[in-house]
Amino acid sequence: MNDTSHENVWIFHGQGAQFASAVFTSEADGRAWAARHRATGVLTEYPVGDGCYDIAVREGRFRPSKDHHGTPDHVVRFGPGLDHVHLHDGDQP
Repeated sequence: MNDTSHENVWIFHGQGAQFASAVFTSEADGRAWAARHRATGVLTEYPVGDGCYDIAVREGRFRPSKDHHGTPDHVVRFGPGLDHVHLHDGDQP
């Protein structure tokens, strides 16, 4: 059984940026912001309330199968596995 009761946010990470530059409650708001600023990068959906790795394992979207799975380095590099969109100059290429 999947627990999908957590809320999600959309985070924009600019191409080549070290840190994310914006957080939105909807994909539409993120796209509008990126279009207004002609931003290039990735707009990604993230769960709120726990780590991406923990939620993915709990919901059955990821099954640890290798020795390094679940190690600190793996957990902090784990992608959300949710929806994302690549934007170039504020629009999808």
